[in-house]
Amino acid sequence: MVDDAVVMRAKPEGDLLLSSSSPGSSSQEVVSRREGLRFLQQRPQRRWIEVTDNVRREYECASSRPECRLQTNLLKDIRPPVQKAVDSFLSRFFPLGYPHSVAEGYLVYSQYRAIQHFASAALHVLSTQSLLFAAGLRPTPAQATIISWVLKDGMQHFGKLVCSSMGARMDSEPKRWRIFADVMYDIGAGLEVVSPLCPQHFLPVAGIANLAKGMALVSARATRLPVYSAFAKEDNLSDLYAKGEAISTLSNVLGLGVGIYLASNIAASIQGKLVMAPLLSAVHLYSVIQEMRAAPINTLNAQRTAMLVADFMKTGIVSRPADLRYKERLILPVSLLKDAGNVRVVTQLQTAIGKPSRLTELKQRFHNKRFLLKFGQKSTDLVLHQLAKGEDAVEGWLMAANVARLSKESDFSSLAEAGGVSSSVFEKAYEETEKHLPVLLSGLREHGWHTHLFLEGNGVRAVW
Repeated sequence: MVDDAVVMRAKPEGDLLLSSSSPGSSSQEVVSRREGLRFLQQRPQRRWIEVTDNVRREYECASSRPECRLQTNLLKDIRPPVQKAVDSFLSRFFPLGYPHSVAEGYLVYSQYRAIQHFASAALHVLSTQSLLFAAGLRPTPAQATIISWVLKDGMQHFGKLVCSSMGARMDSEPKRWRIFADVMYDIGAGLEVVSPLCPQHFLPVAGIANLAKGMALVSARATRLPVYSAFAKEDNLSDLYAKGEAISTLSNVLGLGVGIYLASNIAASIQGKLVMAPLLSAVHLYSVIQEMRAAPINTLNAQRTAMLVADFMKTGIVSRPADLRYKERLILPVSLLKDAGNVRVVTQLQTAIGKPSRLTELKQRFHNKRFLLKFGQKSTDLVLHQLAKGEDAVEGWLMAANVARLSKESDFSSLAEAGGVSSSVFEKAYEETEKHLPVLLSGLREHGWHTHLFLEGNGVRAVW
């Protein structure tokens, strides 16, 4: 029995131009890669096409009776060879439904990710060969592969433990920590490259190098999931991860091949390594920076929240994660935004309230919100309650921005010693915040921002 309401899903490929050999069927059918399996409804026949990697079958039930028998016909693939190759490549290295199933910037991210792994793998061969030379062994590519598995243990495990406690900060700033991971890797590789210059200190140099690489390994793995989550639009995180690893594997294999060639020719001497290693390291770091810039992270932290509120105050439009990706500071320290109220997140309640006796007053003034603000001349301190969510942080930022704007418009230049503002400015700012907050939060949810949480990085909250 065949039910027209049931569609059997199969692993899809690219858009396929197919011809059918069954009588009475159309000469060509187009099967969408994104949909994968589509009913082709004809009357009185009921037909559908199932597409797998190399087999395309047409199923039909020639009779309208429930007990009809299925007829299976193999369909001929008449796509040009180039299109077959392209579709096969996309199905293996890009997520299902690409480009519609991922967020903007995924192609740029993947391109630089491939270059990054390519340069990293080639640099790994040169650095490991230098370690062999420093140890007094003949630096052959085969020995480099064997000894790399021995040297990565020991100090590398300690490096992993050093970074394992930084998980909350990595959630808050995955891009920064991903770049940190590659910087630490290049530091470790650089120490290995120069190790032949000081063979008497082989063990300390190799140990520190592996310590840096251990820190890099944990940081890179911990930040991978937030980045992939930012690209997933159709709950296809596993598919994204699998295809990303496929790109990494292919790039690593190619990089290892080039690295072996360089180690045997151009970089066979220490002088050649000192020239090629910095070049490969520069390509490696440039690629990872561009890779992270392309990723549209959709979680709220201090930097992204400030940019969202600043853009909303200027234009009244809620920015998408893709709109902010090239505005984020990934290396330099993050400065306070004047248009967002110069807000900085603090964890100590006493820092925000000044005197414990003012806590009751502030709670009443902020109508028992899950945040408190202390307005200063240069910055506004924001303290979040233990139960505060992303919406509470956005509301605090928006109120601080409204206070800053209204104070400027009313020529209110002097703040009270206790860190407060005039009652008229505060009440007006409170009304403006209550008015525009629903619009801002609705826009954030519409654009895919995770407003249910706020990642400040230190994992510390206040309770009052």
